[in-house]
Amino acid sequence: MFRQLKKTLMATLIVTLALGQTLPAWADPADTLPDMGTSAGSTLSIAQEMQMGDYYVRQLRGSAPLINDPLLVQYINSLGMRLVAHANSVRTPFHFYLINNDEINAFAFFGGNVVLHSALFRYADNESQLASVMAHEISHVTQRHLARAMEDQKNSAPLTWAGTLGSILLAMASPQAGMAALTGTLAGSRQGIITFTQQNEQEADRIGIQVLQRSGFDPQAMPGFLEKLLDQARYSSRPPEILLTHPLPESRLSDARNRANQMPVVVVQSSAAFYLAKVRALGMYNSGRNQLTSDMLDSWAKGNIREQHAAQYGRALQAMEAGRFAEASQTLQPLLKAEPNNAWYLDLATDIDLGQKKNADAIARLKAAREIRTNPVLQLNLANAYVQAGQTNEAATILNRYTFTYKDDPNGWDLLAQAEAANGHRDRELAARAEGQALLGRLDQAITLLSSASAQVKLGSQEQSRYDARIDQLRTLQQRFRPYEKM
Repeated sequence: MFRQLKKTLMATLIVTLALGQTLPAWADPADTLPDMGTSAGSTLSIAQEMQMGDYYVRQLRGSAPLINDPLLVQYINSLGMRLVAHANSVRTPFHFYLINNDEINAFAFFGGNVVLHSALFRYADNESQLASVMAHEISHVTQRHLARAMEDQKNSAPLTWAGTLGSILLAMASPQAGMAALTGTLAGSRQGIITFTQQNEQEADRIGIQVLQRSGFDPQAMPGFLEKLLDQARYSSRPPEILLTHPLPESRLSDARNRANQMPVVVVQSSAAFYLAKVRALGMYNSGRNQLTSDMLDSWAKGNIREQHAAQYGRALQAMEAGRFAEASQTLQPLLKAEPNNAWYLDLATDIDLGQKKNADAIARLKAAREIRTNPVLQLNLANAYVQAGQTNEAATILNRYTFTYKDDPNGWDLLAQAEAANGHRDRELAARAEGQALLGRLDQAITLLSSASAQVKLGSQEQSRYDARIDQLRTLQQRFRPYEKM
C-alpha cells in the first residue's frame, strides 16, 4: 500500500447498540424475529435509516481512526458481501469499515454500515471466527435492532427519545462522554432496556449463525469466539470492550453452542487473503504495539502453504516498514515470482520500489499486471506511482475514472488533488479537495472550496456550471442533515 494511504483519521467511535451492496432479499421464515410488539417502521423508515447512516458515516470518517488501507478495505468488504449474499431481509446496501483500535469490538449503525476494530484480526484464530462476528453484526442490521430499540425507547419514555439519539451521536465524537451520556439516558428510562438488548444479542447470534453456515463457514466458530471473549472477561480485571456493548451471559454461549452442534460438521480452511490481511493489520496498524511477533511468523512458517506464504509476506512487510528495502525486496521476490498478479504482493512491491526511488520499475510492474483495469487497489497504486514519478497527467487520467466509479473513497480524491495541483489545474484541485471534505462531513468547507473553484474558471463555462451544480447538491445535503446536527 502506498505510503500516503496509510494515514488514518483520528478519534474513536463507539455505539452502545451493536447492529452493520446488495439487492434486497425476501425474508426467510427461519430468519424472522418473533413479534416484539413493534414494527420499527413507525419511528424510522428504511429511507430515514439510509439518510441517517449517510450522515453518521461522514462523522465517522471525520472523527475516528479509520483505516483507509485499500487492501484491507477490499478484503473486509469482500468477506462482508459474501455473508450478506446469504442473508435474508436485506433492505439496505452494506458497507464495512475498519478502525485502528486495539480494543476488540464491532458494531453497526443505520443504513447497513458495519464497523470492525482492527483488534479482531489479533483475536480471530481463523477466517470463520472473523466471519462470525460480521455475520452477527449483519443480523443486527437485517433485523433492524437499532430502529426497534429506538421505537421501544420512544414508546416507553418519549422525553428521552431525543436524548438517546443525541447521546449516540456524542459517542461518535467522544467515546467516554458519549457512553456516559447514553448510559444515563437509558438508566433514566427503564431497566427493561437491558433485557431487550440481551434479547437482541441472542437473536443476532441465532440469525448470524445461519448466515455463517450458508456462506460456507464453520458454524462452530461463533461459540468458539464467544468462549474466547468470556475467558478474557474471567481472567481480566477489565472486560473486553465488546462485552460492554454486547451482553454475553453464559446462556448466550450455551445457545450458540447448541445451535452449532445441530449443524453439519464441516472443515473450513481460512483463505490466503485472511492470513495476508491479518499480517497486514498486525504489522501496520498495531497501536504502537509489536503484534506481528516472530513467534507467530515462525509458527506459520511451519504450517500449511497459505500460512507459509503469509509468514514470508510478513517478514517482507516488517523489513519494508523498517526501511530495509533491499531485504524486503529479496524476501518478497519468491512470492512475487510465483504469483506475479497477486495484489497483496504487487502492492508491497510498489511500496518497496517507491521507497528505493525506483518509480519506473513500480510503474512497469503495475502496468503489466493482469487485473490493472479491474482491481481498484492496483489502480490506486499505479496512480500513486505516477504521482511519485512526476507523471501527473497520467495519474489524473486514472484518478478521474477512479473517483467517478468510487466516489466514497477518500484515497482517490486525495491523490487526484495532488495530481491536479502538480498539473497547475487549481480549480480541479480545489474541487477534488472539496469532495474529500464532504466525505468527512465538513460540508461548509466543501462548499467554500467549490465556490473558489467556480471563481477560478471562465464565467458561464461548463466547468463553472458543474461546480455550481455540485454546490447546490451539497446545500441540499446540509438541509437534509440539519435535524441530526441538533440532536
